[in-house]
Amino acid sequence: MSVNRSRQLVEKAEESRAPAVSVLVVDDQAAIRESMVITFRREGYAVESAESGEEALDLLYRKPFDLVVTDLRLTGINGLEVLRRTKELFPDTEVVVMTAYGTIEGAVEAIKAGAYDYLTKPFQPEELTLVSERALERKGLTQRVRLLEQAVRSRHPFEEIVFASTGMSEVLKMIEQVARLDSTILITGESGTGKELAARALHALSPRRDKPLVIVNCGAIPENLQESELFGHTKGSFTGAHADKRGLFDEAHGGTAFLDEVGELTPMAQVKMLRFLQDGEVRRVGTTTSRNLDVRIIAATNRDLEKSVKEGGFREDLFYRLNVIPIELPPLRERPEDIPPLAQHFVRRISVRMGAPQPPAISPRAMDLLMKQPWRGNVRELENIIERAAALDRDGILGMDDLPFGDFQRSEDRIIDRARKGALSLAELEREYILEVLAECGASRKNTAKRLGITTATLWRKLKQYEKEPSTQ
Repeated sequence: MSVNRSRQLVEKAEESRAPAVSVLVVDDQAAIRESMVITFRREGYAVESAESGEEALDLLYRKPFDLVVTDLRLTGINGLEVLRRTKELFPDTEVVVMTAYGTIEGAVEAIKAGAYDYLTKPFQPEELTLVSERALERKGLTQRVRLLEQAVRSRHPFEEIVFASTGMSEVLKMIEQVARLDSTILITGESGTGKELAARALHALSPRRDKPLVIVNCGAIPENLQESELFGHTKGSFTGAHADKRGLFDEAHGGTAFLDEVGELTPMAQVKMLRFLQDGEVRRVGTTTSRNLDVRIIAATNRDLEKSVKEGGFREDLFYRLNVIPIELPPLRERPEDIPPLAQHFVRRISVRMGAPQPPAISPRAMDLLMKQPWRGNVRELENIIERAAALDRDGILGMDDLPFGDFQRSEDRIIDRARKGALSLAELEREYILEVLAECGASRKNTAKRLGITTATLWRKLKQYEKEPSTQ
């Protein structure tokens, strides 16, 4: 066999080999550090080491590791801070901490902060190998669960978008049509209309579905930190920048960044966003070096950006770069036919969360009242109202008296008011009240009797009697 042929076979074998598990060992005692490096290398892991917390973070900012094993007591940045920073940068990376006998309290705190387990010094190589294998098994399980969740979401991207209206049907058709493109999308609509759900569906239907979807609420980031959070910063670039920091765009590399409330970006952040949309380049705060990232942008706003452009609060060129494909979500008051399926969906979901044996029914009159509300907070407001009603429900039926609308006076209050004015006798008062509750319960005699505190037989006799009497209304 020729030398070239042998080299080709070796290279092919190396390419097909699964990448080695990467481990970072952090300990300021050289002997312990080197001993662990040797142990991990014997197991076939790719190992790097650091003698301080600062050095460990420098390595972590450059690349992710599958496992970090760190001593808790380090000079400067301690092991607990290494743990926290690791979890911020790479949530899936497992961390095992080491502690000396008598300082178990610190290990317990580390477990609460996200460490997989701890080792008490001194320990045997076999102990290190065993706990590391278990930590890596959990990491693998976490990743498989995430892949399964992504697969389910990609097959059912509209599962959380409940609708019956033609308006929302047209919106979803639009989402399906443009999701496979890499064009920038601007989703507009009032607060609570479901802009984030639309963005999630766009990502789930796109070729980037297996890559990260990073959700950024621009309005929740302090103005002086927007550039740093979005694009990252270098150590010492401003007060409090104790180490290099990856930006949210770094986290979205290869995937999608959803910029909610994009109208809240500061002028400087707008400039950097424009540059990224033009050439794909970002620059961390405190450096003159640019780097290219592959990120699809989906933006959303409940503001009138065209008006903001005219008033000078938003860059016109950035607006046109964002508004390549506009998608507008209609407010809930313009699609009342969506209210019944949404209300039923929220009732079922909230009941599962509360551990209820079965979801309560919504009375016809209560549903009618829901459909007549203006819903200034849109779907989010409807969900909150349903959750409140379900939490306070006592009889298995969400009725008029479970809804907190200020312009509604409870049925029994109105009836009692008429009785006080002499318009109703005691018998008539009882009749009207029973019929009101019957309507509330959707004509269910069992539920009506339960709410009234009488037997179904008594209710049946009274209803038969009312059929023979003229109405008092």
